[in-house]
Amino acid sequence: MSRRVLSPRLACCAALLAFAVAPVRAQPPLQDAAPAAAASAALPAQLQDFQAYVDSARKQFDVPGIAVAIVKDGKVVLEQGFGEKETGKPGAVDAHTLFAIASNTKAFTAAALQILAERGKLKMDDRVIDHLPWFQMSDPYVTREMRIRDLLAHRSGLGLGAGDLLYWPPTRYSTREVVERLREVPLATSFRSAYAYDNILFAVATLVIEQASGQSYADFIRDNLFKPVGMDESLVDMTYLKPGMDVAMGHAKFDFKDLKPVPPMAWVNNPGAGGIYASVHDLARWMNVQLAGGALSDGKQRVFKEESQKQMWSMLTPMRIGEPPVPELAATKPNFAGYGEGWFLSDYRGQRLVWHTGGWPGMVSRLTLVPEFKLGVVVLTNQESGAAFNAVTYRVLDAYLGRDKTDWVAAYAAAVKKSEDKADDSWKKHEAARDKHSKPSLAPARYAGTYRDPWYGDVVVAQEGGKLRLRFSKTPQLVGTMTAWQHDTFVVRWDDRSLNADAFVSFTLDADGQIREARMQPVSPLTDFSFDFQDLRLAPVKNAKEG
Repeated sequence: MSRRVLSPRLACCAALLAFAVAPVRAQPPLQDAAPAAAASAALPAQLQDFQAYVDSARKQFDVPGIAVAIVKDGKVVLEQGFGEKETGKPGAVDAHTLFAIASNTKAFTAAALQILAERGKLKMDDRVIDHLPWFQMSDPYVTREMRIRDLLAHRSGLGLGAGDLLYWPPTRYSTREVVERLREVPLATSFRSAYAYDNILFAVATLVIEQASGQSYADFIRDNLFKPVGMDESLVDMTYLKPGMDVAMGHAKFDFKDLKPVPPMAWVNNPGAGGIYASVHDLARWMNVQLAGGALSDGKQRVFKEESQKQMWSMLTPMRIGEPPVPELAATKPNFAGYGEGWFLSDYRGQRLVWHTGGWPGMVSRLTLVPEFKLGVVVLTNQESGAAFNAVTYRVLDAYLGRDKTDWVAAYAAAVKKSEDKADDSWKKHEAARDKHSKPSLAPARYAGTYRDPWYGDVVVAQEGGKLRLRFSKTPQLVGTMTAWQHDTFVVRWDDRSLNADAFVSFTLDADGQIREARMQPVSPLTDFSFDFQDLRLAPVKNAKEG
């Protein structure tokens, strides 16, 4: 799933001969990148000042630590850390530091499905109900026609981030329970008619992988991708982390202003959407396998077939191309854009890009491949700044594509300022529209009660210590205090100030003055889209149909 990263926050069918005849063994170890000073000799002239440039991005966007790997023509040109694993504490980021890569996991999920297809365990155009007979969407036609390939392509008809609150922030629902509740999540468009980024269908893909393979998602990824590629440092979930391991601490701007560490998060009920922790050392190997069409470095063994990769990199869902937010980013506007199987597809300066971003509490990342140049660059960060990973990525791309230097740090700083200014304007509009002399229609105690949404479940409002407190029954982090805003609308301010997701809560009364429904919406446009409060339809339990 994605965080606030200048959008994103922030996402499989040949014969089984290669895997049936010979086992896939681990890739021979790659040589570690040389120390920064020596490695720089292999870099293009534009990147001779790369350390200073990355440090300028860290300073501009307040990012404690960044790790970068660059691969070219099958070789690791650079893998290096910059800055701190945790602000104010000893411990430098290096090429082996683990970061949450979030939605960069989606490419691994797609590859896992393609591997299973190669082995004859499934077909990418199988109906999902062929493998999960109990699977349901809210529309019977979509339930019947949803194919495995559709799970990877953001074209289901679900709205942006629909259902994300079922698993993020972390909930007590199991993966099966998350997927079962899909039957109550309404569709926003018709099936396969439009692009809308989702995470929840990757939970379905997770269960398909487990059903077809007979293994847990984590074990299948470890055995069939990490081990053969040589990703010995990578983990499918932070619950595998041990004390003393080389792991970055995430950081967030609490209340959008104060940079503080945020605790590591385990995403156990939708790992296929974003559960992997990895280092740039390991991801350099992953990029080289991708750029080699699934082949390992010995040129004889494969992780997946070239035909499978062609499918993963083929556009399934076209995307609308908008204008860059500021003129300084005009060169980043693509000529085409779309989504394949777990990958974004677009171009930059006439060259095809295959890429993805990832967003996680306190960490965001970007991995970008330029297939025709056999070039890959991955940027991992321990702060929620997509501006930083984009500024670094485009500096690398320009250097290898022979383009003049651009100050992408300044360009993205301008974009960030515009975004923040728009958020300030939005708040001013709310303030101007507010009737400060209005009062709630009911006494505070009458707003208390249990409210039920068909797909999420229960949200409870209770009086505690003279205050109205709201809590999501399955999401421990979503607990906050409600204060009157105007009329029957309140603002809930979450106790966890790293979330940056305060929301309006508006109650609707019937003709007899009884609460009929409560609706929510984020206060700030900077709030991550995965806080899909606006999709909730909260009815008092006494009026709700049980079950």
